[in-house]
Amino acid sequence: MPANLPPQYFETERKLKSAKSPQEKIKILEELLAIVPKHKGTEKLQALLKTKIAKLRSLSQKRPEISRQTPIYHIEKKGAGQVVLIGPPNAGKSSLVKSLTNANPEIGDYPFTTRFPYPAMMKYENIQIQLVDSPPITSDYMETWHSELIKMADGVLLILDLSSANQAEAFHIILEKLSQKKIELIFGNQPLLGGEKFQKKSLLVANKSDTINASENLLLLKSTLGTKFPLLALSAKSGEGLEELKKKTFEMIDIIRVYSKVPGKKVDFNEPFVFKKGSTLLDMARAVHKDFAEKLKYARLWNRDKFQGQKVNKNYVLEDEDVIELHL
Repeated sequence: MPANLPPQYFETERKLKSAKSPQEKIKILEELLAIVPKHKGTEKLQALLKTKIAKLRSLSQKRPEISRQTPIYHIEKKGAGQVVLIGPPNAGKSSLVKSLTNANPEIGDYPFTTRFPYPAMMKYENIQIQLVDSPPITSDYMETWHSELIKMADGVLLILDLSSANQAEAFHIILEKLSQKKIELIFGNQPLLGGEKFQKKSLLVANKSDTINASENLLLLKSTLGTKFPLLALSAKSGEGLEELKKKTFEMIDIIRVYSKVPGKKVDFNEPFVFKKGSTLLDMARAVHKDFAEKLKYARLWNRDKFQGQKVNKNYVLEDEDVIELHL
């Protein structure tokens, strides 16, 4: 006997992907169990949900253990993407993280305040992007694990200090240190070409635009670096340029937001699916539920441009803020 699960089941099941704690997962699983129709065709599914709830309850009662083998550079990815902040000493990376998130990293007027990676979540419209503050990089100092942290991230923010006039030199020192670790930062619209080095999409950010001589130092930095390295001037202290930085960070990590629409219901724009650019309708169907990918007949599409409910096939390439209604 088929399960014949209602659309509400799959909508609720989506929430499991973003659930972080065992307690949160238990609550969602209990909701799923309440939604499942009670008949012979769903007996196995009911048993599976009850087993998962029992395991999570057992897990939540255990004391957490700290793994001594986990490398310090490994930060679990959360949200729509992970972006690492790097830069010379006193560039204001920690202040920037504090201004962009609800986190409270240690901030000091002395160099090397940040000694370990510090993750925090930045809200951009209806998604969260993970920022990871990291120790400064100089000609004679770079943590052994720093390069691995950068390689694993989805993008990089290289922060320079507009209160100082020698930031072009600091910039090239950082590029050279990363090159020694087989890492190449790609700025602007340059494509990722691959090769021997790990290439990472990056933004060049000039912080402390509110300080004395910042305008002169910005002009000096631009004239020295040229158009190959476009940069964004901002101030973590005053807030100037922070919204633009959020937008550019979102664009840098090459992701799109897609919304699932249940037939006959309004769209929830607060919980988008997040995909890499180039993903297709079939990828969307798989993300909703494996049955949707296998049984998908067609979908209806709404977006900001020309589509207002027209049918599209499984090979349609998704765009940011598409609204998709799947039909089996």
